[in-house]
Amino acid sequence: MSRPLLGRMQRFVDFINSGDETLGQAVVSESAVFHVPFSDAPLKGLPGYIHILSMMRSAYPDIQWTLDDTVIEENRVVAQFTLRGTHEGEFFGVPASGKAIQARAMNIYRFEDGKIVEETGMPDIFGIMLQIGAVKPPGAQ
Repeated sequence: MSRPLLGRMQRFVDFINSGDETLGQAVVSESAVFHVPFSDAPLKGLPGYIHILSMMRSAYPDIQWTLDDTVIEENRVVAQFTLRGTHEGEFFGVPASGKAIQARAMNIYRFEDGKIVEETGMPDIFGIMLQIGAVKPPGAQ
């Protein structure tokens, strides 16, 4: 079962890197829920994920995700990503800095019938905020 889910994850990465909604429809269930660190309520379905991508692309127009590692068990996938982009738009109230960022994300996915029905996203927001100068590293003046 792990090989088909790995293939679905690769298609998901193609979707998030391209923003192609046709790819998104192939891998995201209409009833999917996305737990994100910036909202108390989960986002829903493909429109919810498009919202996440739009938010990231408005701040980092060149953002790309690389799938580094996966752990697959039954219908669940734990995925480790590296994301890279250039801070060219406002991000959580921080104006564009022009700085390149590289950060990790650890996400947990649940699949049904070959589509994502749930994601818990855990991006390294703190690391991103450090890199764009929104917070100072310990010991900085």
